[in-house]
Amino acid sequence: MSFAVPADAYDRFMGRYSVLLSPQLADLAGVRAGQRVLDVGCGPGALTAELVKRVEPAAASAVDPSESFVEAARSRNPGVDVRQAAAERLPFPDGSFDAALAQLVVHFMSDPVAGLTEMRRVTRPGGVVAACVWDHAGGQGPLSAFWDAVHDLDESATDESRLAGSTEGELARLFEAAGLSEVEETALWAGVEHPTFEEWWQPFTLGVGPAGAYVARLDDERTTQLRERCRLRLPEPPFLLTARAWTARGLA
Repeated sequence: MSFAVPADAYDRFMGRYSVLLSPQLADLAGVRAGQRVLDVGCGPGALTAELVKRVEPAAASAVDPSESFVEAARSRNPGVDVRQAAAERLPFPDGSFDAALAQLVVHFMSDPVAGLTEMRRVTRPGGVVAACVWDHAGGQGPLSAFWDAVHDLDESATDESRLAGSTEGELARLFEAAGLSEVEETALWAGVEHPTFEEWWQPFTLGVGPAGAYVARLDDERTTQLRERCRLRLPEPPFLLTARAWTARGLA
């Protein structure tokens, strides 16, 4: 698995869904003018850009472990304090923010409880911590058709259904384990229309995340088999794919 990829590769792969989730997650966290806010695992900056629409750039901070993503987030969001760091070790003092948010990141934290605990630490008492993750285990994530096609051809393949938070209720339990209070879990939805099959498929060849890493390991023949199996599982284009993200909100 790798996120050491160009920002535009992520934009084409998952960014098209991220930009639709960002305003919903910011609404859930109650982000508004006058607050100081943190985007944890910011990627190229989709959620960061939404936060900057609501607070001054100087009141927003962001972190990501990927150097290419940090560079992109900085260039796209001038004035925002963007740093290269992991969620499990946030480079900020206790109580620095009114809200800390993590969009599509808890899945990939090396220690989700530690990462969420850090988010609680840097949020002031009574401030909001919010996060969302795809419903991979429930089969309603944006990559479900891809992994179903993979399993048609390779039953032993490891998909993303066991990533942290993928099962309904699991993200809330992780929040509670991190010491957050008044935890609530809900669902957010994002629908993306794909004009052609190739527009949907091509980003899977860019090496982004577990799905991209899986494709990268295939030879040409097996890649073709998987592509055509995906084609059979999807509607005739243009088609709309609607994905569900499990989302939790708690107080520090």
